[in-house]
Amino acid sequence: MRKHLVIATRGSQLALWQAHFIRDSLCRLHPELAIELSVIKTRGDIILDVPLAKVGGKGLFVKEIEDALLDGRADLAVHSIKDVPMFLPEGLLLGCVPKREDPRDALLSVRYASLEALPMGAHVGTSSLRRQAQLLHLRPDLHVSSLRGNVDTRLRKLREGAYDAILLASAGLSRLGLEVPQRQDLAAQVFLPAVGQGALGIECREDDYDLLCLLAELEDGASRVCVEAERAFLAELDGGCQVPIAGHATLLEGEQLLLQGLVGEVDGTRLIKASRQGHTSEAEALGRELARELLDSGARAILAKLYQTEEK
Repeated sequence: MRKHLVIATRGSQLALWQAHFIRDSLCRLHPELAIELSVIKTRGDIILDVPLAKVGGKGLFVKEIEDALLDGRADLAVHSIKDVPMFLPEGLLLGCVPKREDPRDALLSVRYASLEALPMGAHVGTSSLRRQAQLLHLRPDLHVSSLRGNVDTRLRKLREGAYDAILLASAGLSRLGLEVPQRQDLAAQVFLPAVGQGALGIECREDDYDLLCLLAELEDGASRVCVEAERAFLAELDGGCQVPIAGHATLLEGEQLLLQGLVGEVDGTRLIKASRQGHTSEAEALGRELARELLDSGARAILAKLYQTEEK
C-alpha cells in the first residue's frame, strides 16, 4: 500500500472543503498516508460571464481534472456528482460515493422568508435552468436571471441587493457553515433537486487497486444506489447539468427505492413529472424506465427544442 496520494480538485471554497473532507477521512483511517491537494482550473471555472446553458458541452467542471487523473498527475478527484457527466473517460470510474448530504435546494434572501413571501416581480438569481423552470412554474411572475460564481460571490451579490433572493444547494451551505438572514429549504418532493445533488463522487483510475481498497472504506451503499438510479435516468435522457432535468431517489422500507423525475420548459410553462418504485437491485433499470416514460410523455420534444437552440 503506497503512502502518498494526490487529490485533484477545483479551487472554489466548496470544492476545497470537499477535498479536505475526503483527505481528512482517509487520514483518520490511515494516519500513515501523506495526501496533498492539486488545484486545477476547469473550463467552467474560467468562463464566468456566460450562463452555463450557453457555454455548452458536458463536463465543464471535470474535464481538466480527469486529464490529470489519466496522465498520472493526480490519483483521485473529489467532485460534486451533479457536475460529473454520465459517461466517464475510458480508464476512469467512480471509486467511491460517500454518505450523501442534504439534496434539497435552498431559497436565500435578506428580507423574505419563503418563496411564497416574495413580492410580485421579485428578482431571483440562479445559474440552473432546472431551478429556473421549477421556480417559474410555481411563480410565473418572478424575474429570473443568471447568477454565476462561487458560493461566496453569489451570497455577496445577494447581500448587496442585486437580487431579492437566490437559489443554492442546501448541501453547500451546510458544508461551509454559511448563513443568511432568511432561508427556506425547499422540499425535494415539491422542488426536485439535480441528479446527484448533495452527493460526492470520488473518481480514480480503474486499475488502481490499492486506492480502490482505500476508498471502499468511505463507500455508503444507500447513497450509491440512489445516485446510480438518478444517473441512469439522466443518461437515458442524454442530459447534462445545464438542462432543465431533475431526478431524486429515496430509499423506502423493504429495500424499495422511489425515483422521481422531471423535465421542464425553461420558462416554466410545462413540467413533465413521473415516478417509479422498485427494488434497490433494479436501481439503474428504474432510472432508464422512468426516463423513457418522460420522453414518451413529451420530454423528447422539450429537450429536442432546447438542444436545437443550443446548437444555433
